[in-house]
Amino acid sequence: MLRIHTSKQIQNKLEATEMWFLRRMLLIPWIAKKTNERVLNEANKRRSLVRTIRKRQATFLGHVMRRGKLEHLITTGKFDGKRSRGRQREKIMDGLATWLGTGKVSDILAAVKDRDLWRDMIANAYKQGT
Repeated sequence: MLRIHTSKQIQNKLEATEMWFLRRMLLIPWIAKKTNERVLNEANKRRSLVRTIRKRQATFLGHVMRRGKLEHLITTGKFDGKRSRGRQREKIMDGLATWLGTGKVSDILAAVKDRDLWRDMIANAYKQGT
């Protein structure tokens, strides 16, 4: 299972990669002295890769949580086992709580059950660009 956690360092790398992709698609050579802002204006590309990843994570999470099977137990952390050593990785639930602006995982679990509310929360967070 691919696990994506978006720390600040990974987020910066994704944004740099996104800019590199844009420059390649627009056939702008890497030695050209064009600012990132100018490239973005030329591409008319306002959606970032990180926001798209978060939106897809939230959509998938809603699907998994409403289904209520093994994935639900794993995502919420309600299974037996040992924790790994060292600093714990950021969980998808914690990252989504921050992105959605709720701050609490329990608020997310309550909102997921109502599909329309969940879709509205995702759409609002995506529009705000957080």
